Amino acid sequence: MIALYAGLLILLFALVLFFISGRQRRRAGLPGGRVIYADTRAWDKLEKPLFDRDLGLTGKPDYLVEQNGKILPVEVKTGRTPEAPYDSHIFQVAAYCMLVQKTYGKRPPYGIIHYPDRDFAVDYTADLENALLDLLAEMRKDERRSEVQRSHEDPQRCRRCGFREVCNQRLG
Repeated sequence: MIALYAGLLILLFALVLFFISGRQRRRAGLPGGRVIYADTRAWDKLEKPLFDRDLGLTGKPDYLVEQNGKILPVEVKTGRTPEAPYDSHIFQVAAYCMLVQKTYGKRPPYGIIHYPDRDFAVDYTADLENALLDLLAEMRKDERRSEVQRSHEDPQRCRRCGFREVCNQRLG
């Protein structure tokens, strides 16, 4: 009789842990599958960044999830949830998709942007890949220029910029 109660208690404990882990996975915006990479700084192991020497591209997605033989990058954002993902976040996830393909030899069909109130799947299409390559080429060209014009009119963005103190085009 004691063995039956102990077995039921262990089963109940396992169900509670399963429920809690599922809730944490949903809160983190993770799809079903096995987490194979995490850069949350909450776990002991610090992951190496993904790197593509040919493009000079480096990145550390928040998570990589393996699901049905596919590897999906997941980027977690903590700011307010927009109606649609920001272009910069879309290109960030596209860069992670490109790095996954270069690192693991598997092209992700999409990546995920997780905002506090909503998730967005970003299809990693040939068009998005080409737009990313164009953007990277434009950035490389800007790196060689002696002066680059400010690319926005948003004073709040300027206040948060890491180059604010040395920028002669800062707003307000």
